[in-house]
Amino acid sequence: MRIIGGNKGRIRINPPKNLKLRPTTDRCKESLFNIINNDFDLDQCEVLDLFSGTGNISYEFCSRGAKRVISVESNIKALNFIKKFSIENGFNIETIRSDVFAYLKKIQSKFDIIFSDPPYNLDEIKYTEIINQVFKNKYLKKNGILIIEHSSKIDFKSTHNFNKSKTYGDTTFTFFQNINN
Repeated sequence: MRIIGGNKGRIRINPPKNLKLRPTTDRCKESLFNIINNDFDLDQCEVLDLFSGTGNISYEFCSRGAKRVISVESNIKALNFIKKFSIENGFNIETIRSDVFAYLKKIQSKFDIIFSDPPYNLDEIKYTEIINQVFKNKYLKKNGILIIEHSSKIDFKSTHNFNKSKTYGDTTFTFFQNINN
């Protein structure tokens, strides 16, 4: 696993072996950021990374110049890895140890991009809860996007604010867009 692009591109990410996480693969991450780069000037973006895991996605946003990145993760070992890796590589990532569903009830900011990579075995109702919380509480700026990484077995095409889905093997990225203020 490595950082794909930006000023820290090619840096290897080597999380501890005892972290039982499923990081986004380099191939999927490269495809995801090709899509994002077409729609956003990342150096102006404020990003929220939910279920951050190894911090893989947060590092990619930082490497590409995101203005602000917040990583939310409940696993203390994973969060400590994100903090350590961020310091070693000069990333300014705000880390928050929290259950994502509890955190979604108390956000005080709006974001250009919210990325969520929950465990693939998460109940589909919980995915919907994430989507509903983001849009009900207006956590996205105008034209902001919520991206959910999930198993290709789940389909969100009929969900409110659906924009598009891109599938890469067993992984799908579904984009939801805030077209209102």
